[in-house]
Amino acid sequence: MCEIRQATEKDYAFICRLVTSKSELYRIYPGGSYPLTIEQLSEIAKVRSDLSVVTQENRIIGFANLYNFEANHSAFIGNVIVDRKQRGRGIGKRLVRHMLGLAFDKHRLSTVKISVFGDNSSALLLYTSLGFRPYAVEERINPEGRRTALIHMRIDHQGGHSEEC
Repeated sequence: MCEIRQATEKDYAFICRLVTSKSELYRIYPGGSYPLTIEQLSEIAKVRSDLSVVTQENRIIGFANLYNFEANHSAFIGNVIVDRKQRGRGIGKRLVRHMLGLAFDKHRLSTVKISVFGDNSSALLLYTSLGFRPYAVEERINPEGRRTALIHMRIDHQGGHSEEC
């Protein structure tokens, strides 16, 4: 069984360990530099809100937050990551649903957005299954110097998104 709770500074070192490669960091935090550090998370915490962790048996296995609020309208879900060993078990879906609940219920937003790179099939399928739909595509250059597509997706409030583990 797992639970989702607000992240604290004490969690930062454990959150950093979820990111195991430069390409993985680029997928969840393109502006970051590998390895993810406590200092980078502290900077994220200054400009983002509702930093949330998924825990299982007191171990952090997931992380996400909200950012780029457009007052009374929208925000993005960002930095979504689940421990490699825990993927494919529905934890990401629960975490994103939790973040949707925070955005829609706590912040009373009408729209939530999320961005995902085109080569991240698992995330694309997850977000689509939750009702997110693409609205824009942005060209980016990945760490290997190749062109990649950052797909911006959105979902409008329809109720019933919050979920615990």
